[in-house]
Amino acid sequence: MSDESSLSLPELNDRIAILQDNIRQLIEQAAGLSGGQNEERNADRIGEQSEELEKLLKARDALRKS
Repeated sequence: MSDESSLSLPELNDRIAILQDNIRQLIEQAAGLSGGQNEERNADRIGEQSEELEKLLKARDALRKS
């Protein structure tokens, strides 16, 4: 991921929407998965996407305050 501070508000909003959709899809996939390794891998992906989403939300909030 590039530096969030260099993104415009519309770019941040687009990336946030993409990450939210990715997380939704991963959660749907998790509901259909069975087996420890698949579940663990999917949980890791959800965690990574959630961390990235949090960074973007903070960057967007900072941009709105400036």
